[in-house]
Amino acid sequence: MKQTLETTHEFLHPKHWKPAIGYANGVVAKGRMVFLGGHIGWNGQQEFETDDFVGQIEQTLKNIVEVLNEANAKPEHIVRLTWYITDKHEYLANLREIGRVYKRILGAHFPAMAMVQVVALIEDRAKVEIEATAVLPE
Repeated sequence: MKQTLETTHEFLHPKHWKPAIGYANGVVAKGRMVFLGGHIGWNGQQEFETDDFVGQIEQTLKNIVEVLNEANAKPEHIVRLTWYITDKHEYLANLREIGRVYKRILGAHFPAMAMVQVVALIEDRAKVEIEATAVLPE
């Protein structure tokens, strides 16, 4: 089954597969590509305002939106997110709250995603790092 968001994005999901919840199995996109490096849960001054897991995810997603704005891009232009988290149990224990934060900042847009638990991130206080790729209409 192919679900089209915009003329530049097409989500890919084989119709005989179980539905993907909160992510897309694949995305076809055409347009101007925007690549964001890994963003973490500190503010624009590179200061952590919280050590709370969900709070850092919230700040990270806000940072992604702010950088996208520099390219006149919006969350719905995101085609891929790669999450690096330091504690999968903390992530799983906070799924509902993370989902609410995600939807409030990125909306009901679920691109292709991957999540990896890592031993640590370069910034000792960081609990999450997220890379993003967006494609804007030409």
